[in-house]
Amino acid sequence: THAIVNALEVRDLSRTFGARKALNKVSFDLPEGAFLSIFGPNGAGKTTLLRTLATLSAPSRGSKVKVCGLDIVSEAFELRERIGIISHNPLLYPDLSAQENLEFFADIYCIDNAKQRIDELLEAVELKHRRLDLVRNFSRGMTQRLSIARALLPEPDIIFLDEPYSGLDPHAMDILDSLIAQVRDKHTFVMVSHDLDKGLQLCSHALILAKGKIVMFEEREKIDRDEFAALYRSTVGTGVS
Repeated sequence: THAIVNALEVRDLSRTFGARKALNKVSFDLPEGAFLSIFGPNGAGKTTLLRTLATLSAPSRGSKVKVCGLDIVSEAFELRERIGIISHNPLLYPDLSAQENLEFFADIYCIDNAKQRIDELLEAVELKHRRLDLVRNFSRGMTQRLSIARALLPEPDIIFLDEPYSGLDPHAMDILDSLIAQVRDKHTFVMVSHDLDKGLQLCSHALILAKGKIVMFEEREKIDRDEFAALYRSTVGTGVS
C-alpha cells in the first residue's frame, strides 16, 4: 500500500513541433482512481497529451509532470512498469499466437502468476478458444480485445486509452465496457474520445482541449450535459470534429 497521491500532477506541460505548440502550458491534477475523458477537435493536442503522460513523447523544457508520483522524464523507466496503453496500434506481434503474445509481455514484466493471469484475461476478453491462433488472422475487434488483455496483464496503476472504441464492432465494444467496469476500481483511467456520450458516461472527470490549451476541466458530477455539449461544439468549431 502506498499513500494516496494524485495519479496525475501536470504543471506547465508544453510540447512544440517546430513553431506549432501542440500543448501550451497545460496544468491539472487528477486523483488516484479517477477516470478522465479528454475531448477536443482534431489537432487539439489530445493524443500528444496522452503520449507525453505515457512517456512515449518527451515534453518541452520547463514542464513538470508526475504520473503515479513519478517524474515522466527522470523516472520514466520505473513509471513504464506502472502504465498500460490501449490505442489504435495494438502493440502485438502478428506472427505469435494470442497466448504467446501475452507470455512474451508477462516475461518482460516479470509477472509471477503469469499462467493464471493469462488464463483469466483470455477468458475475460473472450479469446480463450482462439488462444493458439496467430494474431495476424484475428479481426480488428479480436486484436483490440487481445491488446486490452496485454495492457491489463501487469495490473498497471494507470491505463491510457486512445480512442479505444474506434473501429470496434458492437460486441467488442460491449466486452471493453464490461472489462472497464470489472477493473474500474483497481486503476486510474485516462481516455481520449471523440464520442461525447461514451466519454461522459464513463468518466469521473472531463477535460476539453483546444489548440493545446485546456478549455474546461471539471468533475463529472458538476457538469451540465447540455452546457458541456454546447461548449464542446463551439470548441470543435464549424463541424470539423
